[in-house]
Amino acid sequence: MKNRLKVFAALLMAVLPLSAQNLVVKGPDGKLQLTVSCSEGGEACYAVSYNGKQMLEASPLGMTTSVGDFSKGLTLKEHKVTAIDTSYRQSRIKTSEINYRANELLCSFVNAEGKNVQITFRIGHNDLAFRYTLPREDDKGSVRVGSEKTGFRFPSHTTTFLTPQSDAMIGWKRTKPSYEEEYQVDAPMSVRSQFGHGYTFPCLFRVGEEGWVLVSETGVDSRYCGSRLSDAHDGLYSIAFPMYDENNGNGTVEPAFALPGSTPWRTITVGEDLRPIVETTVPWDVVEPRYATVHEYKMGRGTWSWILWQDGSINYDDQIRYIDLAAVMGYEYVLVDNWWDKNIGHGRMKQLVDYARGKGVDVFLWYSSSGYWNDIEQGPINRMDNSVIRKREMRWLQSLGVKGIKVDFFGGDKQETMRLYEEILSDADDHGLMVIFHGCTLPRGWERMYPNYVGSEAVLASENLVFNQHFCDNEAFNACLHPFIRNAVGSMEFGGVVLNKRLNRDNNGGTVRRTTDIFQLATSVLFQNPIQNFALAPNNLTDAPRLCLDFMKKVPTTWDETRLVDGYPGRYVVLARRHGDTWYVAAINAMNEVLNLKLPLPMLKAGENVSLYFDDKKLQPQQKAEKVKADGTMQITVRPMGGVVLVQ
Repeated sequence: MKNRLKVFAALLMAVLPLSAQNLVVKGPDGKLQLTVSCSEGGEACYAVSYNGKQMLEASPLGMTTSVGDFSKGLTLKEHKVTAIDTSYRQSRIKTSEINYRANELLCSFVNAEGKNVQITFRIGHNDLAFRYTLPREDDKGSVRVGSEKTGFRFPSHTTTFLTPQSDAMIGWKRTKPSYEEEYQVDAPMSVRSQFGHGYTFPCLFRVGEEGWVLVSETGVDSRYCGSRLSDAHDGLYSIAFPMYDENNGNGTVEPAFALPGSTPWRTITVGEDLRPIVETTVPWDVVEPRYATVHEYKMGRGTWSWILWQDGSINYDDQIRYIDLAAVMGYEYVLVDNWWDKNIGHGRMKQLVDYARGKGVDVFLWYSSSGYWNDIEQGPINRMDNSVIRKREMRWLQSLGVKGIKVDFFGGDKQETMRLYEEILSDADDHGLMVIFHGCTLPRGWERMYPNYVGSEAVLASENLVFNQHFCDNEAFNACLHPFIRNAVGSMEFGGVVLNKRLNRDNNGGTVRRTTDIFQLATSVLFQNPIQNFALAPNNLTDAPRLCLDFMKKVPTTWDETRLVDGYPGRYVVLARRHGDTWYVAAINAMNEVLNLKLPLPMLKAGENVSLYFDDKKLQPQQKAEKVKADGTMQITVRPMGGVVLVQ
């Protein structure tokens, strides 16, 4: 009874009616505040503040649909507030045990024609999520969404950390957009996006000295398209649907779903500092599993010949070398990339899989998503886009004992493409296969929605270090962005940790790595993905420092807890992750000057040793034991393009 009274009292404090058409709802701790309004003209909007500081000014709500216009002429008919307190476990994200607490506000609106729409808001400690729900009315069983009015209006002094949406049908074999453009940081909102199509999620904003805001979406599946933000107009960013040219013009731009039905969730994470941004779990808090699995999927580490040895390595003998490398390192997987169907063949693949399994290593195989939306010729092609062929191929993979697939080169964010992602995942689970996506869209809550999903690229990943020196020169800068933006909302299959000094097969040509070995070790902790295919090569067993190899033999890929210690996007980052009882603290520095930091590390045991991995003055990797001070702090030095890792 006492707990019920506490919940009732909290709800009374959370909802403050301003007038018949205005509501204020607060999160469980009272700091995050949502204001929902409906003007005399019937236009709905919302605003967000945190601890008394305005983070989003009055921003529009609504959408136009085939069953009615819900962007104007609205009346707020009724509202209801419910307290949410749930817990769940998730082994493939940044935190394994999650307790989600929020106040849910359900607003029921009616338009000028008497048609109904509901907007559900979830207000947590630092996270806001909302979505639209349409009922079934007048015998209408389906709806097409023409546009969303949904917007995000920031104060004028806000600066941005954004990556643009590319043109459609450009890039390698006309495969873009694939979420692989470069970021602009600390840019004013007046700066236009590079291609004129706005920005891909997630989008990070700094609201001056007041705090930070991360905007994204989650819960996108076969029933909607993936969205993005438009360019800003007077500080207002709006939800934008895919471009017509995506997927080679195939598929609709307008999403459609059955009634009753809901849109995906738009998410807003706010904080006075960056900790809530990095540590948020809202992409998974508000979604539910789409199907149960009968399979037990094992996360882990893998080797991957293609990243340094490229297409020429996809042959039987080279794959044996990489299987042997995985076995020596104690890794669980080897990823065999494109052209295996031609250079190894379906007939000989059983022999390769059997060899790998005899070494205690399981196999992932690469596939093109294929179809009618690009010009990819790397095989296997034309297998994943057709349900009949796909299921036949997956039965064969299961019979061999293959454990997963990497599917590459998707065509955009249309609902048709989202349906393909879901169909591949569902069919793969039927055959006990895990799935990695590359050349793809941002994952949107998929770790919780799909039990066999284990990561997406959707970032300027390690392959770009091989392709162009520019990306090697900017590696540290980009790495200092991902924990705050891309990796904050979903698993990121980067394929990193390069210990070659030169990024080619023989470690003697090609692009030059600018970062230190300890920097590379740090990224194995900073970049979160439950299966990590590292860029190690067989030659590293003899030419890489022993302390680096020993570290890489032990580093985990799943985490029970994540905490931001310090950092600023594009400059430096210090991140702590816990696996079981062991804490890893990783730091990297993208600035030109040496970074000396006194770190508060309450998660570590004061007065006890940590293993400290660091760069010496000659940028050579070193390891030593060092005690955490009695006050729980440690002093570290992070050199330019360098790193530090602490393990306790």
